[in-house]
Amino acid sequence: MHAYGRLLILIFALESLLFIPLFFMLFSTAVKWSVSDFALMAVLLLLVALGIETIKRKIKSKSKKLLSLAGLLVFFLLFWAELAVGILNTPFAGN
Repeated sequence: MHAYGRLLILIFALESLLFIPLFFMLFSTAVKWSVSDFALMAVLLLLVALGIETIKRKIKSKSKKLLSLAGLLVFFLLFWAELAVGILNTPFAGN
């Protein structure tokens, strides 16, 4: 598969995750995302997709590639958790 095709599939797959909160917003009042929440998460997921593709293209060593992908995933999850609930009490969460 062409590298750009793989990138487009990865972006589509990650961005389709945005349908999960949208779906739950239709049937529950527990999820309350604004348009800016969806936009921010779309940008974050796009950056993760680009990071994954860059790591896959540039790093040849399998162990370094796995470590880099794991680091990217941990960074994304920590950043997402900070934005969601403020686990680190930084200004990003409004604390």
